[in-house]
Amino acid sequence: YSGIFLRQAIIITPVQVYNMNQLSKFVKEKRKKLSFTQTQLAERAGVGLRFIRELEQGKKTLQMDKVNQVLFLFGHELGPVKKNYEGDE
Repeated sequence: YSGIFLRQAIIITPVQVYNMNQLSKFVKEKRKKLSFTQTQLAERAGVGLRFIRELEQGKKTLQMDKVNQVLFLFGHELGPVKKNYEGDE
């Protein structure tokens, strides 16, 4: 590591997904677009390889802070999404 720091503006936007299947698909597509292996993504996000595998497989119970660590690499974070019910406009 050369010790040189680059300052870059990072814009974080909420991920609008409604279930874990959409979130796992989002993460997997972003990872592949960057040509990262699961191991590389885990290292860069500071999470374990097992966590990345579980996230991409759509595990229903994951730690939100770790999910956000991964999403941060893509310029996203978890956020509330308004749920539309039948009859709502």
